[in-house]
Amino acid sequence: MRVLAKVLRFRTPLSLTRIWPFFPPPACGRGRGWVSGDRPLAPLVLQAEPTPNPSRRREGDQLSRPFWLYAALLLAAPAHADVLVDNVDGLTLTADGRVERFSGVLVDDNGRVQQLFQRGDKRPARVDYRLDGKNRVLMPGLIDAHVELMKLGIAAVTLNLSGTRSLAEAQARIAAYAAAHPDLPWIMGYGWNQEQWGLARYPTAAEIDAVVRNRSVWLTRADGHAGWANSAALAAAGIAATSKDPVGGRIERIAGTARPAGVLMGSAAGMVERKLPPPRPEDLDKALADVQQKLLERGITAVTDMGTTIEAWQAYRRAGDLGTLRLRILAYAQGTEAMALIGGPGPSPWLYEDRLRLNGVILHLDGGLGSRGAALKAPYADQPGSTGFNLITDTQLKNLMSRAAIDRFQVAVAATGDKAVATLLDAIEDQAPTYQGDRRWRIEHAELVDPADFARFARNGLAVSMQPQALVSGLGVAEARLGALRLAGAYAWKSLSAAGARLAFGSGAPSGPLEPFAGMAAATTRQGANAQPFGGWQPQERLTREAALAAYTTGAAWAGFADGRLGRIAIGQRADFLLVDRDPLLATSDDLRAMRVLQTWVGGKLVWQAKEMGASGAR
Repeated sequence: MRVLAKVLRFRTPLSLTRIWPFFPPPACGRGRGWVSGDRPLAPLVLQAEPTPNPSRRREGDQLSRPFWLYAALLLAAPAHADVLVDNVDGLTLTADGRVERFSGVLVDDNGRVQQLFQRGDKRPARVDYRLDGKNRVLMPGLIDAHVELMKLGIAAVTLNLSGTRSLAEAQARIAAYAAAHPDLPWIMGYGWNQEQWGLARYPTAAEIDAVVRNRSVWLTRADGHAGWANSAALAAAGIAATSKDPVGGRIERIAGTARPAGVLMGSAAGMVERKLPPPRPEDLDKALADVQQKLLERGITAVTDMGTTIEAWQAYRRAGDLGTLRLRILAYAQGTEAMALIGGPGPSPWLYEDRLRLNGVILHLDGGLGSRGAALKAPYADQPGSTGFNLITDTQLKNLMSRAAIDRFQVAVAATGDKAVATLLDAIEDQAPTYQGDRRWRIEHAELVDPADFARFARNGLAVSMQPQALVSGLGVAEARLGALRLAGAYAWKSLSAAGARLAFGSGAPSGPLEPFAGMAAATTRQGANAQPFGGWQPQERLTREAALAAYTTGAAWAGFADGRLGRIAIGQRADFLLVDRDPLLATSDDLRAMRVLQTWVGGKLVWQAKEMGASGAR
């Protein structure tokens, strides 16, 4: 058949058994649809158009095939075919931020949007595939503007301390993980936060030793800017009472002594991290496969990977070569050495039908507020003797930025505290006259900005990449670290946007939760899921729903030099879109947090769908 012939242009034979672990076939026949409130949603119908000569088709060829088979073919096929997704409540943002509505979208053979339809518009008489959207909401695929992709993938197979509410609970998880993995020479994990334990101090090596003494343990703090080691890990790294604090870092000491306590801040964490066993290529390949699934099911069709190593880049290339790279990755190398190794003389071209590109480099200027590593203009309110610290000097920052900019790599710098942000603004203003043109200098995090510096964001075409969920998790921390007088510049999304910065929102995963719709709710309410604080924290910084959606779509695309390709459902752009169970621009904050993705499409191909959506037959 003509339709299946297009779908079956495989470089290697299709093996459905290789697809099923990721996309288990739902039961054939009729079944319950997705439930929205009390109204059951009817299953979607994927309709393959008839061939010009139906008499040559065996009777029942398309009538009797189970839906999951067609879905599996679409999910696996590298070849494109034109697709009409019709009868939808479609929405997208225009280039100038207006909302555009439509009821159908036609995707061409190259996976790009060919035409948008309004109700009453004439549809094409013939397409290869026709999907009846059953009046569901169709919206652009989301772009996570700040993810550490491989760390997120690897984190799934390490110890997760997120959500622990006490030191004792964390110790119990460590002990259980060690018992379940007796052959691991190192126990690695992430996600602890002493603030959530009600602990007015950092945990110690002795407190890990109490449950695991004979193996090295290294656990990264929730913000990614500190680590907690046991005595075996400290010994493996050669950290002792005589060890000096490295530039841009600090070894926490046992009170009244020089002996290391167990927590390493900033660059000091690298003393242990350099001793960790590196993942094998096959580990990275599996981590990438797993993390793609996790992102796609959340409606994230593209990510900005902040901290790409050569090993991660090779894993992305292997997936692209094998046709298993379904996600789009905008990569930023972990430092200038990795940048030069991956990109050579400049940013890479777009690869694999716009699924992969090395844009630039990520540099790290300071640490996080939670670990008191963010560089502040005034001392911490709860630690008056400290203003945090920069990880590199001002001169080093400018030299590294120049090294990247001279070869037209885009520069992204992680700066959290108001002093670090001001230092970065100084460096950009210093270098902008030399490196002219469309540079889109990126500032990552910017959790605290001195209001006196807001106006500086209007200069030099800045993109500010922020994580709305960080506000939800960091309210108490920000108030404790900064005091009441400095809160006006904390998580100042609306002020920065009004000043002329282009907002791009992401998760910060694995340090932050991978929940983009909850991020939109936080951005529009300045509240957590418990609707606290009443009226929103610093409510003058709330965004509209349209602005929040833009930061996860058009803004994130612009910040990654992907505008014109990604971020909108518009003619000529890649057909990356979602079918969801409600309209994000009309939903309450509770509804946003409860939003469910029903299907995810990348480049006009169905790459993920909820199990409930596969309950109908194909016609």
